[in-house]
This record gives sequence, C-alpha cells and structure tokens, in this order.
Amino acid sequence: MMNEDLSDLRAEFDKFVKDKCSLEPDSKEAQNPDIGDKVDEEPVPQFVDALTSKLLAPAISGVYLSRLDIKRVAEAIDESIPIKERLKMVRALFRHTTKKEYLDGAFTEIKKHINGRILIYTELSEAFPASKVHFDTHIVNAKKTKNMFQSIIDDFEEIEPTSDPLMV
Repeated sequence: MMNEDLSDLRAEFDKFVKDKCSLEPDSKEAQNPDIGDKVDEEPVPQFVDALTSKLLAPAISGVYLSRLDIKRVAEAIDESIPIKERLKMVRALFRHTTKKEYLDGAFTEIKKHINGRILIYTELSEAFPASKVHFDTHIVNAKKTKNMFQSIIDDFEEIEPTSDPLMV
C-alpha cells in the first residue's frame, strides 16, 4: 500500500468521523429519530407511571420484558406501536386507555409472558438446585406483579366519550 493511499484513507475516515460521529446537538437530533417526538410527550393515565416503574424493573417485577415482548403484547390486542425505548412503548400501549376490557386484554397478554418466564425459572431451579433460592425470589416477584394488574383494573375508572371534547 502506498503512502498516498493511506493518507486518502485517513482523510476519508476523518471526514466520516466529523460528519457522522459529532457530538454537536444538531447532528445528534438528525441521528436519533426519537428526539422531539411529540407523541411521547402526550399525557397518559395515572397508573402508567407506577406500572412502568414496577413492570420494567426486573428487580421489582421478577421478569425482564423486552421490546419484542411489548410489541407482541400490542399485536395480540390489535394495537400497533413502534419499537422504541421500553418505557415509551408501554406509555404508547396504554396512552389511550378508556375501557377496563382493554386493560384486561393487555394485562392478560403480559401475564402470558410472565408465566413463560416463571416456567423458565422453575426449569432452571430444578436443573441448578444451588441457584433455586435466586430463581424463587424472581418467581415470587413475578407473581406479585401479576396480582398488581388486577388491582389496577379494579381501580380504573372508565372514561365515557361525550359529544363535547372539552367536558371531562
């Protein structure tokens, strides 16, 4: 390889780093499509913040729900949400909740995913008896999370549509 080829390659690499890897605020907005998304700033029902803080923390809920899991939950209840951060996906899933049936359907699908994780934890605790204590902790937390869903449904007040959109 000749010195001119290396210097051309170096100049091309420096240009790429300057254009694509800059830490300037303007270039960061161009690279991240989630920045400035107005939909993410819409208000959500009160239970969503408490739900996300408990559901998305594996230490509290006992399970890790991935983006794909949340997407599958949405598809199972005939919703379409884009794949973003898990928090934004859960907020989008429950943003327009007005009926208990919708909540029940969503929580039923989430329970299916949690039950799958509990089954995995049970199999792993049988395969690795020395780690049973740790898996049992996750199983207990997962069952508590499932019980939390029913209390959210019971406490949820349905919103009836009115002819006057400003009347609440």
